[in-house]
Amino acid sequence: MSKVASKALQAVLDVALLAIVFMVACGLRFDWNVPREVLERCFLLLPYVVAIKYLFLYRFDVPRFAWRYVGLREVTRIFYALSSASAFLLLVRFVAVPMRKHARWLDETWIPTGIILIDFILAFCAIVGIRALRRVHSERRRRAFLSSGPSSEVEAVPTLLIGAGQAGLAVARDIYRHPNLRIKPVGFLDDDRLKVGTILHGIPVLAGTASLAEVVKTTGAKQVLITFAATSGKQIRDLVDLCDRASVKAKIIPGLHEIVGGHVNLSRVRDIAIEDLLRREPVALDGEAISDAIRGRTVLVTGAGGSIGSELCRQICRFSPKRLVLVEQAENALFEIHRELLRTVPEVDLIPVIGDITDDRRMRATFTKHAPEIVLHAAAHKHVPMMEYNPGEAIKNNVFGTQTVADISDELGVERFVMISTDKAVNPTSIMGASKRAAELYIQALSARSKTKFVAVRFGNVLGSAGSVIPLFQEQIARGGPLTVTHPEMRRYFMTIPEASQLVLQAATMGDGGEIFILDMGEPVRIVDLARDLVKLSGLRPDEDIEIQFTGMRPGEKLFEELSVANENANKTRHAKIFVGNLSPVSLPRLLDQLAQLAREADGEPEAVRARLAAIVPEFGATSEPLPSGPEPSEASRPSLRPMPVLAAERG
Repeated sequence: MSKVASKALQAVLDVALLAIVFMVACGLRFDWNVPREVLERCFLLLPYVVAIKYLFLYRFDVPRFAWRYVGLREVTRIFYALSSASAFLLLVRFVAVPMRKHARWLDETWIPTGIILIDFILAFCAIVGIRALRRVHSERRRRAFLSSGPSSEVEAVPTLLIGAGQAGLAVARDIYRHPNLRIKPVGFLDDDRLKVGTILHGIPVLAGTASLAEVVKTTGAKQVLITFAATSGKQIRDLVDLCDRASVKAKIIPGLHEIVGGHVNLSRVRDIAIEDLLRREPVALDGEAISDAIRGRTVLVTGAGGSIGSELCRQICRFSPKRLVLVEQAENALFEIHRELLRTVPEVDLIPVIGDITDDRRMRATFTKHAPEIVLHAAAHKHVPMMEYNPGEAIKNNVFGTQTVADISDELGVERFVMISTDKAVNPTSIMGASKRAAELYIQALSARSKTKFVAVRFGNVLGSAGSVIPLFQEQIARGGPLTVTHPEMRRYFMTIPEASQLVLQAATMGDGGEIFILDMGEPVRIVDLARDLVKLSGLRPDEDIEIQFTGMRPGEKLFEELSVANENANKTRHAKIFVGNLSPVSLPRLLDQLAQLAREADGEPEAVRARLAAIVPEFGATSEPLPSGPEPSEASRPSLRPMPVLAAERG
């Protein structure tokens, strides 16, 4: 049946139901002994009453709703439409009565109040009921079709759902709609005592989460599905431990941002990932401040195809920029992010630019043509051991590439320039860290005499970024091990890519120039603990199924990465997760002279590069204080921001 014919049939059914229920209301009002004159009046007014009620339904868009998807929103609209129509009929009835003595024909227009009220109730039940029947029929056909698919012979897995909140109920509804997933809910676990003993969507709430092992035995559950849309990594870790002790597999639903309109994309239900175990409280952004900074502006992102750069582009597009210029050296990476954004945000003017940030001519032409008002500088060489082998390339890209785009931004009057820095720039022991610190010093010095607001944002490792430790561990697990860890006390800060990118955008709205913003990375994580967690999540036993080997620290590494400047210089900002270091800039002429000497050595011997870099960053080569072995420090004694001494170059 065509769409037009289907809509016409639905309209006919609605009109027929409205006519039938009006006559039934007449019969019920008089206990099926309707006076002749009232019956004649009802027949006379029938087309007018039906027309008025259908007109109100049309006014409230009810005929446009698809019957097979009727829900609470549609039912509410039907209620408003029919109650408005009944109110109109009541108004006519009360106006007509006192006017009858002046116009006898009004005797034929008024309807008894009882009939109007009964008609409203019956019409609401009929209009909603026929749509509900259509939805039930449609869902039964769909379930029958899905049940007969390729997975029809696979037995449904008895599953415990943890969390009977909004997300849990959405999961329960969608499990019913997708029998092909072969998930059989046997009960909810929830720590809300008021919910225990209730039944939600036909699924009983059996007990609190502490009773997981006992409930698994009594229900025969084979897996657990964590249905919290937003919870901490500690809670997930505790639940995973409970599942391990009960010998059941744990899965998790997507995050809250993936639950749209109360529906969960169950194809995204997945095994627990390391990101879940390290999950922190969701970042609360000042969306209005970010929107004010980005909406209607031209934004340029360097390194747009990288892990951080591409996520920055996604986040920026949420705030409706006038134009987004994507600068990237790697053709394939630029192609992928550009194609993705074309599909997801077609309303944004996207300009892909293949170019090297060290190419002054290319960058100058790009900046001049597109006139960016905000520059987010994410392009950099970031791999510590690789930069130890290639110090000259680290200098060219991280220092002189930053100098190039910063100088052009200054000359062309860019409003705000945000450099993405790293915790490895604090007391650096590596070429990569020292090169990023030198870049920080340059934009601080340039900011002192520029109208452009130059700031840097410093944070630690991001989970899952290209070349990071987690993809490496996953590759080693897939090969059967061993997992290689450099040192048993090696610790790092970790943050998800979206969280880091969101906080970078937030920091971009702050500061007057020259500041280094420091993101609160939470507590550092031992790399060996991360390795063991990944092995467990793979269904294997660390040190038994998968060996963990300690290989020794690599060149340029240190046990503990620091994030912050000295305590007296690290101040809170209006955002709880962002701190700011207000440091005195170095002398720009002196720094330019040192950079010129560094440039002459960039293609020379690595020792000469290191020496020239150490002249700019005096603390380069200092070793961080070894962490004590033994028991873990308590949260109370473990600082969230490690101090960094003020640099000699900064004091001068």
